[in-house]
Amino acid sequence: MVEEAKRTLAYICPVCHQSVAVERSIFQLAASVNELPCPCGKSSLRVEMMGDQVRLTVPCLFCGKDHSVSCSSHAFLHEKVLAFSCAASGLDCCYVGEEGAVFAALQRLEEALSKLEGEAGEKGAFLDELVMHEVLSELKEIAQRDGISCTCGSHRWKLKVNYSSIDLFCADCGGAMRLPAATASDIDDICCKTRLLIHGNTGGSGV
Repeated sequence: MVEEAKRTLAYICPVCHQSVAVERSIFQLAASVNELPCPCGKSSLRVEMMGDQVRLTVPCLFCGKDHSVSCSSHAFLHEKVLAFSCAASGLDCCYVGEEGAVFAALQRLEEALSKLEGEAGEKGAFLDELVMHEVLSELKEIAQRDGISCTCGSHRWKLKVNYSSIDLFCADCGGAMRLPAATASDIDDICCKTRLLIHGNTGGSGV
């Protein structure tokens, strides 16, 4: 008997600050609108599959609002991990994908949250100046080797530096890629890469 494909979804509750991770089968997700509540009962992630699109309503710890985001059904069902982020903070607020990849991403988000809470309101230009400097330095080295490209074939790109992440945009098709730059593990992650591939703009969207 073939095991039914499953997806793991995760977010951090903006009310009680605990991580919420649930597993749902593809059938459960497709059958009806899914409400995935935090055990505290004060927030929930809503998932609605609508043909070739999936719409999510995500509670956001960082700005306190619910974000409405969407992506293609194919990406939602098959990508190793999808990250949806808060435009105001630049930090991720929801993950969807394979269990291991989602839990690894959630752990990194928890590290960033601990660092934010440890600041006690002393906000600088970046969440962690050293991490941002190191990630930008590694990015520069990759760029010097012409290691940044897009699935559309372009090697032209633009860069935007956020509080705790860096966004790369394809200058031709508008595809985007977000690199987290908040914790030591983000440095380790980019140090392992010799190339960065931006996914071309094929209809998925972030927050």
